[in-house]
Amino acid sequence: MPDPALVVQYRDATEHDADAIADLHADSWRRHYRGAYLDAYLDGDVLADRRQVWRGRLAPPANGNFTVIAERGNEVLGFAHTILEDDPRWGALLENLHIRTELKRTGVGSRLLAETAQRLLRVRPSGSLHLWVLDQNTPAQAFYDARGGIRVETELRGPFPGGGRALGHRYHWSDPALLLISVGDGDNSTSAFP
Repeated sequence: MPDPALVVQYRDATEHDADAIADLHADSWRRHYRGAYLDAYLDGDVLADRRQVWRGRLAPPANGNFTVIAERGNEVLGFAHTILEDDPRWGALLENLHIRTELKRTGVGSRLLAETAQRLLRVRPSGSLHLWVLDQNTPAQAFYDARGGIRVETELRGPFPGGGRALGHRYHWSDPALLLISVGDGDNSTSAFP
């Protein structure tokens, strides 16, 4: 049996996870969104802003959205936040997907996508999923390409929190069930979703 300290668990976020998610979110934006978001924002109030946003998002009741976290012990390793009724054409919006930088290419991001798809299909069996990725974030584009996402449009996005604008690409999955099969059966993880 694997050491429980090494097992990554996936579960629905609660209001008690807000600050840990916000910390990871702010760190990810600082690392990856330079040039799109204003430096003054990223170097300044981004953490306070993200904490306020996440405390609001995760305050009960969470109507019309859900957030999945990946954790090991009490440490949040990544998260995915989805808005169910975002767009009549493109379906649910995967608004955020972030993992700790050192965990990229470990399967955590793929599993968060699969957990998101599982939850979406449970409440919207014929639903579809989309997201926006910034033009400068080529590793994320490669990640979504490899998971069957179809780039359906490009547009100037923003203004972002704190200001700034950048090109973004919309990726779409008309059948999110495709994301369920992209995760290997041999990963060392568990899901707390019934």
